[in-house]
Amino acid sequence: MKSPIERLVAMFGPQRALVTPDALTAYECDAFTLLKHRPLAVVLPESTQEVAAAVKLLHAEGVPFLPRGAGTCLSGGVTPSVPTVIIETARMNKILEVDAEDLLAIVQPGVINLHLTEAVSHLGLHYAPDPSSQSVCTIGGNAAENSGGPHCFKYGMTTDHLLGLTVVLPDGEIAKLGSTLGPRAPHELDLLGAFVGSEGTFGIATEIAVRLSPNQPSIRTLLGAFPTMASACAAVSDIVVSGLVPAALEIIDRASIEAIEASVYRAGYPTDAEAVLLVEIDGAEIALREEAREIKDIFARQGVLSTEDASDPEDRARLWKGRKGAFGAMGRLNTDLYVLDGVVPRTRLVETLERFREIAETHGVTMTNVFHAGDGNLHPNISYDGRNEEEKEKVLAAGWEILQHCVAVGGSITGEHGVGQEKLEHVPLMFSPDDLDVMERLRRVFNPQNLCNPGKALPERNSCAEVAKWPQMVDRVLQQEEGDAPRL
Repeated sequence: MKSPIERLVAMFGPQRALVTPDALTAYECDAFTLLKHRPLAVVLPESTQEVAAAVKLLHAEGVPFLPRGAGTCLSGGVTPSVPTVIIETARMNKILEVDAEDLLAIVQPGVINLHLTEAVSHLGLHYAPDPSSQSVCTIGGNAAENSGGPHCFKYGMTTDHLLGLTVVLPDGEIAKLGSTLGPRAPHELDLLGAFVGSEGTFGIATEIAVRLSPNQPSIRTLLGAFPTMASACAAVSDIVVSGLVPAALEIIDRASIEAIEASVYRAGYPTDAEAVLLVEIDGAEIALREEAREIKDIFARQGVLSTEDASDPEDRARLWKGRKGAFGAMGRLNTDLYVLDGVVPRTRLVETLERFREIAETHGVTMTNVFHAGDGNLHPNISYDGRNEEEKEKVLAAGWEILQHCVAVGGSITGEHGVGQEKLEHVPLMFSPDDLDVMERLRRVFNPQNLCNPGKALPERNSCAEVAKWPQMVDRVLQQEEGDAPRL
């Protein structure tokens, strides 16, 4: 009798069911490279029906599976935690419908975030959520993680722009959540809201209805270069308190500026500044002139070294190039990068960044900071050599203390990257056993056998000893002679 893996190969063919070690190596981790395990197999469906067929087979055989988009997840959310089949959505990349009058689009999960905006720009529309990886990340992955981006300060997270989903549940059943007819009904259970941000543990989204936003008539991007991080953070607070609502408020520290300006992402940031603050405003031109004046006055009161005010699209794109490419620029510092995702109250930014500096010094790691200042969503970046086990231990120890501090000052262990596997041990810092029990019971409604992306988002009920055995179990299953198809 054929194994489940052999049946998948028969179902999808060798071009869309990958089983050789060489092919599977590309799927052994996501952007959280501290953790790597090869999957049992990777299948590449092209429709809801094909996803459902694969899930039904795997569910019937008790084989764990997980959905994967572009693999840009920064928390190990699409890295196998147990022997797993990956259902890769890269070939589900069609924009199925655009309705400019009703401001909506229906897309497959493999559609790249930026491609959707490019496809509707001629209609005067765009898709507002814009993660830094928007040129490669997918709408399906954004829905799984409830992704944000620099412009979420004004426009909100992915959940604020999703209208409906077609999903394949963990038993292979196809269901529809939400509606394309209007806002979520206040009198109904918000199952769509529960699904978004569930990190692929509730099922696999195969069609996604999103809200499109009209392009603003005018956009201006202001850059302020500041002599201290404290003065840049103070400018952010002054802007928020003033009543202004910028589309984006982003801060980049000096170490990041130096890396950016030495890379292909150079944007002309002043290298003598301890921090630069990017502020984007949008709306009617007459209103923007007054808002820009107010922001420049605030900059001046906080001792700004220099200011740039860009309204030309090319100049604005240049200023954003550095911010969007910041993580890529960190490749100049070392071979690997650990990007954290803590959140703190905006008023605690300065003390938190100082504490981060102390943690980096204590553990002897190189840290840079690029973050969404408006909502206190910090992204400390620790550069390291992934081939050095001692360095990796230092990085993980520093990361633990960073997230511990975020919770201690009233913040969160994640703002948009998700828990994945990276932060499983941190979850109890925020939630009581009763809280976790309620969350686990909700997950069991969708995923009672825990076959869909197991070992993610919530700590497992397994004992610590059992959890500790998982990596060895994965390795045993995946250790095969080169060229052999894995069998269960």
